[in-house]
Amino acid sequence: MANRILIVDDAAFMRMMIRDILSKNGFEVVAEAADGAQAIEKYKEHKPDLITMDITMPEMDGITALKEIRKIDPSAKVIMCSAMGQQAMVIDAIQAGAKDFIVKPFQADRVLEAIKKTLG
Repeated sequence: MANRILIVDDAAFMRMMIRDILSKNGFEVVAEAADGAQAIEKYKEHKPDLITMDITMPEMDGITALKEIRKIDPSAKVIMCSAMGQQAMVIDAIQAGAKDFIVKPFQADRVLEAIKKTLG
């Protein structure tokens, strides 16, 4: 069975890029969300194997959503996505329980490496 992934990013084209990389490599994208609040709802609904989560989003940022999802499921696997120059946020994300992070613009091989490593 393919690993089920939730993609969270406020930019539709970023979600499309990640979905494209994942689907070409045998992963199943079960849902997408445009902000942290949606991410929490979609997580509860779909229970994905992994989440790719943007840090900077409207309504609720990725780090807050990460903390909320980890309250629901402490074993949730989340990979944070950030633009260059957000190192402090990346450290916050790792401390909040993120398993890895990938930097935008995405390199397909880096995305896949992070996902495979996180899923073990």
